[in-house]
Amino acid sequence: QVQLAESGGGSVQAGGSLRLSCAASGLTYTPGCMGWFRQAAGEEREGLAAMNIGGRTFYTESVMGRFTISRDNAKKILYLEMNSLEPEDSAMYYCAARSLNCYYEKSISSTGFGDWGQGTQVTVSS
Repeated sequence: QVQLAESGGGSVQAGGSLRLSCAASGLTYTPGCMGWFRQAAGEEREGLAAMNIGGRTFYTESVMGRFTISRDNAKKILYLEMNSLEPEDSAMYYCAARSLNCYYEKSISSTGFGDWGQGTQVTVSS
């Protein structure tokens, strides 16, 4: 059974940092791409960062320079380091995996991501 388990969310003040983790298990394929997404209440899901099988990383403009995606292949964990957090970053954060490779020039689409975690809540207070 495929499982993507996010952890590391919580409540922080503006300007603070959090590191999210996504532990992958049960995948029957080697992901061509893994990504982080978020969804705030009443908002559409937004792609934040992605990393393809070659290690190339992609970021949406709103988090560029503040968030860093990385992975530990041996532990099968995907990370999202988040710095300089703002109240607007408050949302449920999800990791996702897809079998195909990915390449993004602008926005990070959720198209093709078939496996998703349950999410971890991030709340940033002003």
